[in-house]
Amino acid sequence: MRAKISYAITAAVLVVYFVLVGSRGVLLIQAGTPLTVAFGVAVLVLPAIGVWFLWKNTEFVRDANRLAAELDAQGGLPVDELKRLPSGRVDRDSADEVFARRKAETEDAPDDWRSWFRLAVAYHDARDTPRARKAMQRAIALRRTAP
Repeated sequence: MRAKISYAITAAVLVVYFVLVGSRGVLLIQAGTPLTVAFGVAVLVLPAIGVWFLWKNTEFVRDANRLAAELDAQGGLPVDELKRLPSGRVDRDSADEVFARRKAETEDAPDDWRSWFRLAVAYHDARDTPRARKAMQRAIALRRTAP
C-alpha cells in the first residue's frame, strides 16, 4: 500500500510539473516572435514526452499488479525464501540460488507467463532492475496472448 501511495504522489507531482512547464510553453508561443514560438514549441515537447512516459509506466505497473493478483489467486506467487542479512538486505548468494532455479523454470517453459513473472521477481531480488522489467514485460505480453 505504501508503494501505491508513493507512486500516486510522485505521479501527481509530475502532472503539476507538466502543467507548469506546459503553461510556460504556451506563454512563449503567445509572445509571437519567431524565437519565442520556437522555444515555446520546444518547451511543450518536454511535458508531452513526460506524460507519455508516465502513462506507459502506469500501464506497466497496472498490468504487473493484475498478473500478481491472478497468480496469487492460482496459488503460484513465489514464496519469499530469501535469506536476509542482519541489516534486512537480501543475502546475495541466496538471491543467486533462487534466481538460478527461476531461470531454469523459465527455460523449461518459455511460453508460460507465470514462469516469466517469477523470473522477474528473482531479477528484482537480485537487484537487476532492467532485466526484471524486461522479464515482466515478457510475462505481460505472454498473458495477453494466452487463452
